[in-house]
Amino acid sequence: MAEVKFRVSANLIGKFTVEGKIRKHTLTLDEPADLGGDDKGPNPVELILLAQAGCILMVGRVVAMEMGITINSFKVDVVGVLNPEKFMGKPTEDRAGFKEITLKVYIDADADRDTLKKWLEIVEERCPVKDNLVNHTPVKVELA
Repeated sequence: MAEVKFRVSANLIGKFTVEGKIRKHTLTLDEPADLGGDDKGPNPVELILLAQAGCILMVGRVVAMEMGITINSFKVDVVGVLNPEKFMGKPTEDRAGFKEITLKVYIDADADRDTLKKWLEIVEERCPVKDNLVNHTPVKVELA
């Protein structure tokens, strides 16, 4: 299959409120009140966590179908730990991004634990969001 380009566009429409356009979808991003926002939506780092959870769920469904596993229920909880001081312009030795992201996968399926462990290994290997988080991906920021 040929490469696919994904595109989004975003505009600042308030103090920290961002309106994002993805295909025909509009999303509102904002910071919580304790970080100076109006809490009109999730913030960008929360979207990264949701993207990671969503990717595990979607790839998990594909891999389960390939392995002949029937999923009855499937949930992912994600916790990301970061220090917001760099974002807020305060001196810190910490990096701006997450120090750690932990996912807990809850699945009820017609497979034994060993099969589900193998399934999860395959899911992790094939998840593009996890790949982008754990491997160096060149990111270019250019002034237009």
